[in-house]
Amino acid sequence: MTSTLNTQLHSISFAAFILQEIMGNPREDETPQSRLKQVGMMSVLYIMHQGHQPLTISNLVEITKLTRMGVSEVIEPLIARGMLTETFVKNSMGRGKARQFAISDEIFEKLRSFQIK
Repeated sequence: MTSTLNTQLHSISFAAFILQEIMGNPREDETPQSRLKQVGMMSVLYIMHQGHQPLTISNLVEITKLTRMGVSEVIEPLIARGMLTETFVKNSMGRGKARQFAISDEIFEKLRSFQIK
């Protein structure tokens, strides 16, 4: 298979997996709207990941045009679900701390088990 086809299959697999994980496993304190926002945010994060862009609040604000609080409200449940990990790095000015996220390795491990060889 060509690498383009593999990339497309991986993207479709990721989207389907995320949709099932979030919509199929509602948390008590979530609304359907909250879950849809999480699915959308994971899509944005995946595209950023594929483009080797840092997954930071500032970058998410720039891309989504949400407020910092709006981004945080969607990110927090994804961290609680274990879909994202969070670390603290120096901010772009090198003086303070910034939150940086990564898509959980567990998600990619689960997806690898479904790969077509």
